[in-house]
Amino acid sequence: ALLFCSLLLAAVSASAQTFNLKAPIADKPAVLTSSGQSADIEMIKVLLDRAKLQYKMDAKIAASGLAATGAKSMILVLGGSSKGLGAAGISAQAELDRTKALIAEAKKQGMKIVGLHIGGEGRRGELSDKFLVDTVPACDYVIVVADGNKDNLFAKLTGGKIPLDSVEKISKVGDPLVKAFK
Repeated sequence: ALLFCSLLLAAVSASAQTFNLKAPIADKPAVLTSSGQSADIEMIKVLLDRAKLQYKMDAKIAASGLAATGAKSMILVLGGSSKGLGAAGISAQAELDRTKALIAEAKKQGMKIVGLHIGGEGRRGELSDKFLVDTVPACDYVIVVADGNKDNLFAKLTGGKIPLDSVEKISKVGDPLVKAFK
């Protein structure tokens, strides 16, 4: 029985992940938006609903509309999708411009920005990386699904100055995301 308890305790300890973000940084409510118009925003919406985190979602919000949301922080879902951009009727360059303006406005309003890249390796490539290079360094905290960071791009972009946490799969994003909020 003692051996079983020891093994069980070891298994529980091994599954408990520690995160680089040591204390909450973001205030509620949040505005949830996209940088790249990938469908990943819908998965984050589900995780936020499950966690009962207060937020408003607008995948195409303009910088000029940010104040009207009443949000105190921004969750930015990072990952370009040519299909998503096409469906939204937005060019990649227009989306980059919108994202840059949105980040500038969020900073001006004193919002914390939490960046999420959950699409893994499949949501990487030339299109997505354009968005990552410009947005990740502007975030206050970044969460990435591990196989989307095999080349350590996120570590390079955060430069050890921005807390970066990696999770094994999308379903594990909720824990560090919720812990980022006060």
